[in-house]
Amino acid sequence: MSVHDVEQVIFDVAAALRVPVLVATLAALALVIVDAGFLAGEVWRRRKRGYDRLDVAVTLARKALAEGERADAFVALRPVCWSGSMSDAMELLVAVHSEDGAEQRAGKALADFDYRSLRRLERSRLLVRAGPALGLMGTLIPLAPALAALAAGDVAVLSENLRVAFSITILGLLIGACAFGISLIRDRLYSQDLSDLEYVAAMLGEGEG
Repeated sequence: MSVHDVEQVIFDVAAALRVPVLVATLAALALVIVDAGFLAGEVWRRRKRGYDRLDVAVTLARKALAEGERADAFVALRPVCWSGSMSDAMELLVAVHSEDGAEQRAGKALADFDYRSLRRLERSRLLVRAGPALGLMGTLIPLAPALAALAAGDVAVLSENLRVAFSITILGLLIGACAFGISLIRDRLYSQDLSDLEYVAAMLGEGEG
């Protein structure tokens, strides 16, 4: 196989990636838009978050647990559960109260919640890198036919390929920037959720004594 044959294979592979890269970029853009919508909902649900609200909920939960009413304790804590994952963790904290190994099981519940939060962040963090990467690929792939058109004097083909190249660059950067912002906001929200759970676990554990 000659050098020309190798170069032709590389050119053919790059050309075959043109449509998949364009489709993947549009799919990534759609994911970012959907993710931004979900983020807006998450922020809206947490609009009433505050220490006083959390402290009142914990006080009511401790009182209910002291009376042996686990269901009432969880009902008291439910208003400060800002997500399904947080609700599951809070329910487990109530369920293990005063049981053998309660501290260790509570710690495991908090660690699992943190792990689920990290998994939730993975998609936006992936798009932070994937967006610009797709944009760069989508920019470089049309340049080969654009240069060929330039050599052949075909201005229409040259213009079309350059238009695609520049447009996909903008989309890739937009995807990366939006995903980065989403990731930062979510990281702050989930860190605060974990802080709330740690406070609840500490206060309920103190109540055991």
